[in-house]
Amino acid sequence: MAEENVNYAAVVFKNKKQPQSKSQKEEETVYDEVKVRNETAQQTSDSKAKAVEDAVYVNVQKRNERVQQTPDKSGFLSDKAAERCRRYQLLASCFGTLCVILVLSIIGVCVYFATVHESAARELNQVKSQQKVLLEENHNLTNLNNKLSSDYQNLTVQFNNLTAVSTALNNKTTTLTAENHNLTNLNNKLSSDYQNLTVQFNNLTAVSTALNNKTTTLTEENHNLTSLNEGLRKERENLTELIKNMEKTWNELNVSQAQWSIDAYCPKKAGVRNCTSCQDGWLLLSPSCYAYNNAAPSNQRNWESARDVCRTMNSDLTVVSNQPEKNYVNTISPADKDIKGYWIGLRVEEGKWKWIDGSDLTNQAWMQQQSATDGQCVTSLQKQEWKSVRCNERNAWICQKKALSV
Repeated sequence: MAEENVNYAAVVFKNKKQPQSKSQKEEETVYDEVKVRNETAQQTSDSKAKAVEDAVYVNVQKRNERVQQTPDKSGFLSDKAAERCRRYQLLASCFGTLCVILVLSIIGVCVYFATVHESAARELNQVKSQQKVLLEENHNLTNLNNKLSSDYQNLTVQFNNLTAVSTALNNKTTTLTAENHNLTNLNNKLSSDYQNLTVQFNNLTAVSTALNNKTTTLTEENHNLTSLNEGLRKERENLTELIKNMEKTWNELNVSQAQWSIDAYCPKKAGVRNCTSCQDGWLLLSPSCYAYNNAAPSNQRNWESARDVCRTMNSDLTVVSNQPEKNYVNTISPADKDIKGYWIGLRVEEGKWKWIDGSDLTNQAWMQQQSATDGQCVTSLQKQEWKSVRCNERNAWICQKKALSV
């Protein structure tokens, strides 16, 4: 067999192992490069070479289509396939022209795998680039996660602190609410007490004002009383002096009165004194003496004035205590054309018939008119019952005084 020039391709595969990350579980095989060495020799037959190349090209295209339809799972050219290609190169150099078609087919396969390897390398570069980006993002996310963890811890501490503060504030709020309720009740009580005290204060103010006014009035009255007391003291001194003078005069009058009484009750006749129980002009009905005054109409008096006349004679209007005395008073009340009656000591006081000595009329039958009306006095007239007339009318009168025991 004649010697022929052979064109062949030499493929060199490099296996690099990258360090695995924590998330990578399988070993990555990186094919850095595929080198094809073309050694040129003179072809003995241009037409034969061209035919072989065309056949190889067609074969390679078919294989590419089949491989693309069923790609390797790993996506990379294995070490065993590379070793197989090297062996096929040795066989081709040994067997020459007879093995050229087989070698070219193998070379086509190797070229395909080299192409696949190149595509895988590009994808690997993209993956590496993405991996780098992802590592940077992972680093950034790790830093961010660490920062967030730190912030979370800080926030947890702050949350715990705030929770404790919130609990304390809640407890404080509860305490303050209770205190506020107690203070509200106390304030309401104080307000009520204040209102009561205000009312009491106003009342006390009014009382104090009244007392001040009363004190002022009493002070003025006390001043007036002091002045009056001083005046009364002076009057007392004057009255004391007057009493001394009156006692002296009274003693003198008593002596004169005694002498008058002796002369009145025991007059001298022919040098001899004869004493009687009633003075001259008085009528005796023991134990009293009576004198009636039958004055003319011009000299007649009202009840009070007639009593004053009796008093000037140490006597008073007649008081009757029994029926015999009433009958006697009736006999000494003589009727006259100018006399309508004689005043006696009986009149109306506070709706009752009373004697001038304060005693009540015991026998209402003695009165001609029994109804007692204030301003009414009683007159007596012979052969008539006692009559009630107005006290301001003018009449005669009868006086009475105690008889002298002889």
